[in-house]
Amino acid sequence: MMEPTPDASEWFPEEKCKAKKTWLQQTCCRILRRGPVPQHVAFIMDGNRRFARKLSVERAEGHLKGFDKLAETLQWCLDLGITEVTVYAFSIENFKRSKEEVDGLMELAKQKFKRLLEEKELIEKHEVCVRILGDLTMLPVELQQVVAEVVHISRNNTKAVLNVCFAYTARHEIANATKELAEGVQLGLLRPSDISEELLEQCLYTNQSRDPDLLVRTSGEVRLSDFLLWQSSYTVLSFVEVLWPEFSIWHLFSAVLHYQMNHHAVQAEKERSLTERREQVQQSDFQCTMAELGNMCNGIDETNSVQQKVAQYRQDREARIDRFLTHLNNKRLQFFANLLPAES
Repeated sequence: MMEPTPDASEWFPEEKCKAKKTWLQQTCCRILRRGPVPQHVAFIMDGNRRFARKLSVERAEGHLKGFDKLAETLQWCLDLGITEVTVYAFSIENFKRSKEEVDGLMELAKQKFKRLLEEKELIEKHEVCVRILGDLTMLPVELQQVVAEVVHISRNNTKAVLNVCFAYTARHEIANATKELAEGVQLGLLRPSDISEELLEQCLYTNQSRDPDLLVRTSGEVRLSDFLLWQSSYTVLSFVEVLWPEFSIWHLFSAVLHYQMNHHAVQAEKERSLTERREQVQQSDFQCTMAELGNMCNGIDETNSVQQKVAQYRQDREARIDRFLTHLNNKRLQFFANLLPAES
């Protein structure tokens, strides 16, 4: 296995990508940037093990090539103006694989995140915020500590975002969000009537991100494999028949073009859904207010009074939700803080 040269950046191969990019690729990039560019792209990086079998090499080599492709793809995304990327790095289901492979993946992740810490200056240069999404308690403690430090040093960067889904499945994420809501009610921070689709979304691991505009899956599989199921309701899907280590800039260009061709229709449907959601919340506020008033309102004066009380109920509900979300955010920040070395 070839080792990178000491001065080579593993996470930010900017110069390498520039050298490899042809005039035609640069021209296509400029053309695509003139259309609607997806701001958030998600990747299911599938096919590392099949790539290894194809080349008759060890699985670990396939996973290493998969990481190299991730770094290259992140640079392509930056060149296109894509400001947020979410990758499915390790599913909870992957723990069912052999101990040798799981241990190897954990060690590879630890090495790569440690390397990212060594490239701190490049994180600052590119202003990349790194977030780790998933149930980190399932990971080895040393890996938890390394990723917590990466999250900490990049937390204030705003130019680009990399979300790494590790020990993640969408069903686990949604179940965890419902537990957070139940705890909020139990602590008296929320009322059951405060719970809505929007509030549940704010309890997901992705609560700091917009929903993905485009989701790309490699290897020819046409399923989401429990990845961002809630967030992908209005996401353009692109299934690519190539193994992840063989993914090229042309495949990314094709996926972005596919997004641009479907952008208008998807956005219209998304706006319609958001309007319906707002109306549902307004209707819930009205019904809860009427229940508190005991269904008493007739005439203009009473109607005006009801409108005022609905407005007051909405204000109180929003205040409860703000307190709950502050509590939730502080709890998550404390989890990472507890993993950091004392000097951080």
